[in-house]
Amino acid sequence: MAGATLVVGLSACSPPPGDELFPLGQGRHWTYRQVTTWENDTVETDTVEISGHGSELLEDGQRAFRRRSASGMTYWLRSDETGVYRVASKSDVEAEPQPDKPVRFVLKAPIAAGTSWQATTTAYLLRRRQEFPREIRHSHPRIPMNYIIEALGETVDTPAGRFSACVRVKGSAQLKLFADPVVGWKDMPLTTLEWYCPGVGLAKLQRTEPANSTFLEGGTVTLELTDYR
Repeated sequence: MAGATLVVGLSACSPPPGDELFPLGQGRHWTYRQVTTWENDTVETDTVEISGHGSELLEDGQRAFRRRSASGMTYWLRSDETGVYRVASKSDVEAEPQPDKPVRFVLKAPIAAGTSWQATTTAYLLRRRQEFPREIRHSHPRIPMNYIIEALGETVDTPAGRFSACVRVKGSAQLKLFADPVVGWKDMPLTTLEWYCPGVGLAKLQRTEPANSTFLEGGTVTLELTDYR
């Protein structure tokens, strides 16, 4: 992949460094094709839709931009000289937004190869073959994941088109689980690759959670942008 190097200014008169790579504001809408491939070769497809809604005043007295997914999750985000970060989230079954403490960075400044940060994640794909509940995320809801900006100036091809000057972010984590009686306990890798493109935002995401064990099953999920406005 190739493209022009993304140069982001951090002077007082410049916009926040993540604004172009993660646009916030009312009227935005993104549609993604989601493909999940399990280790048993089963393939599932779905559509993910996210919409942007203007800024709102939160309990901390500061405004934040609201985003909502069609699946029922709402997120509040801010952008400043430190980057783009999430400050709260809420599911449809929760009465009030749940603050992120500390805030959860989406993109941390400076937008340069090597910039790193940490945030919690969970196991979105790993699941037990026999036990109930099958999903590992119920027993491991907060797993520390290390993120790093791996590359600038990448070109990404998606069903919505080709985008240049994109930033690639990698997230890496490990989760120790009992794989089977032969292997015993094993560090399961959780890996995320994300591509953010100017004026578009998240264009592509790939999450990999291999299990390769008799007790557990893993897989890969890929999101690709199909439409945005």
